[in-house]
Amino acid sequence: MRATPRVYVVDDDAAIRTALQRLLSSEDIACSVFDSAEAFLAHPLEEAPTCLLLDVNLAQGTGFDLQAELTVRGQQFPIIFMTGYGTIAMSVKAIKAGAHEFLTKPFEPEQLLDLVREALTNDALNLTERCLTCNVKARFNSLTPREKQVMGLLITGKMNKQIAVELGTSEVTAKVHKKHVMTKMNARNVIELLKMHERIAVLPQ
Repeated sequence: MRATPRVYVVDDDAAIRTALQRLLSSEDIACSVFDSAEAFLAHPLEEAPTCLLLDVNLAQGTGFDLQAELTVRGQQFPIIFMTGYGTIAMSVKAIKAGAHEFLTKPFEPEQLLDLVREALTNDALNLTERCLTCNVKARFNSLTPREKQVMGLLITGKMNKQIAVELGTSEVTAKVHKKHVMTKMNARNVIELLKMHERIAVLPQ
């Protein structure tokens, strides 16, 4: 079953939140609204194609602060910034930081809808990769501290005997740890293990 695409709106202006929710709902686009970055961050996100409509100037902090926090959390999806008084410098900052688009209020409803549809389509393509990354991260987190050490040595090309020396243990014990790592990570060989490590290495620990 395909997950329903969803748009999240973060804006401290109640009138704007209501207007956007009505507009999106009129086009059968699922929408959730929040009056602050804190409220949005506390809300569990669905594993579905996602787009965030984000006001630049919030009552507490800025939209850029929220964008930075999402990056730290490894949550990457299209963000459309909105502002009542945008500048070229501000829009450049948003786009350089990875924003999908930067809109100055008031904007045409059709313009916003076109951008939202485009963002959701793009994110749908990225969803499979995002799910795989989360899956690999969960497997990595299931490793014990010692198994994570062993994985770190395996991906550098260390053999069982070398791993045993590094850890100050027997070669038999090193082999057992290696087997556990490969099983938990669902890796058939060290090359697959290395690719998994590269996938999650860019995520915050």
